[in-house]
Amino acid sequence: MSKRHLGLAALLLFSVTGLSALPVAPAHAADASVDCDLRFSLKGWSIIYKHAEGQGTVVCNNGQRANVKISVVGGGLTAGKYRIDDGKGAISHVRSVDDVFGDYAQAGAEAGVVKSGQAQVLTKGTTSLALSGTGEGVNLGISVGKFSIERVH
Repeated sequence: MSKRHLGLAALLLFSVTGLSALPVAPAHAADASVDCDLRFSLKGWSIIYKHAEGQGTVVCNNGQRANVKISVVGGGLTAGKYRIDDGKGAISHVRSVDDVFGDYAQAGAEAGVVKSGQAQVLTKGTTSLALSGTGEGVNLGISVGKFSIERVH
């Protein structure tokens, strides 16, 4: 299956499962002029149920920053074990670093052996999170779930 077909399958799965019905913050697009970058590492596994955990740092262009914990949970037709070492995320449409925290709707199609790669765009209300990363592992399938970012105190 080509990357284009995997992307279309993930989009279809996302719209069919109704993940857009997840609770979202009220829209403040006119006030949302801060952009933030997320750097993270993540490791996880999936056998129908998907689970991953990691940590990272969020740095915003207004000088705010925060150490974060990341968790991914979900399900679907997936199997594998993977690790992402140098993940990057671009977060847009926020007013401050506080708007970054919470649950993002996730749908994805993964395929990789030994050297894994992943790229996704996730949403939480009007906030967008574009993720990319490379690592190692074996993963195959289509999944839906949530990508959560929590502040580490």
